[in-house]
Amino acid sequence: MATIDKLLEFCDATALNTGAPGTYLIGSQIDLESANINLGPGNPPVWLVVRCTTDVTVTTTTGTLAIKLASDDTASISTTTSTVHIVSATLTGTDVDAGDPILVMALPSGVYERYLGILQVTGTEALTGGNIDAYLTMNPPNWRAYPDGI
Repeated sequence: MATIDKLLEFCDATALNTGAPGTYLIGSQIDLESANINLGPGNPPVWLVVRCTTDVTVTTTTGTLAIKLASDDTASISTTTSTVHIVSATLTGTDVDAGDPILVMALPSGVYERYLGILQVTGTEALTGGNIDAYLTMNPPNWRAYPDGI
């Protein structure tokens, strides 16, 4: 189980935005001036973990979801002009079930603005449901089920 510091948590079973296709700021933002964390390369590195807590649902099978980690100079992180640090793969809504990891990635080095947040990118059609957890940790979950090779 990953260690979760509440000061480094963006979303805790937070509902995804069910508006029209577009980009949305979801969950809470982290003020890097008060979070007391070094986002540069380190040992161990800081990881972004985003996982689905309830199935993502769409009206038809064409709805898509991607997650971005972005920083900005204000807490109301811009969906258009913020600095994007990580982008997940684009998944169809039917691919994301409760318990599935959406993204587990070490933070890249680079310049981070003061506030860090999660952007939801919905494509093709609106989502009709789904919740996620998203947080930073030094101890990411590493267990994953794989199909039997026999």
